[in-house]
Amino acid sequence: MDWEFDILYAIQSIRTPFLDKLMAFLSTLGNAGALWIVIGVVLCISKKYRRGGMQMLSAELLSFIVGNLIIKNMVDRLRPCQIDETVSLIVKIPFDSSFPSGHTLNGITAAVTLMFIDKRMGIPALVLAILIAFSRMYNFMHFPTDVLAGAVLGVVSAVFVNFLFKRADNKQ
Repeated sequence: MDWEFDILYAIQSIRTPFLDKLMAFLSTLGNAGALWIVIGVVLCISKKYRRGGMQMLSAELLSFIVGNLIIKNMVDRLRPCQIDETVSLIVKIPFDSSFPSGHTLNGITAAVTLMFIDKRMGIPALVLAILIAFSRMYNFMHFPTDVLAGAVLGVVSAVFVNFLFKRADNKQ
């Protein structure tokens, strides 16, 4: 864990008032996966992207169940800010545990799913998801391995749901 704190302290060394505001905003965008859920619902409303919206919401649901409900409760890891309380925080400490990063999990799940649906939507979503993931370390809410695990689980969730949707298409 020492190497993870080394990375977090290095990130803390680049803090500025502007970055503090930007990173707090990015973290807020990722709260509860709301942004990604809204995008999924909007896609469902569109006739052209209805199936993609259902795929995105399905992937988000899977990643939430596996990551937030199962793994977070099994691992129950403290957040960096709960171990080192000397770092000045710019966002509120969430009530749940640190591993995996839910913000990263939701964002990467959505972005990878959007890449399957339409790369023109997926690429900006991926950039935003990566920025949100970085903000979680900048804000001292997650260790790098929390973010990495959230990203890996997000990719796996998106790929698995994409496989299921393609398989369902082939059976029709």
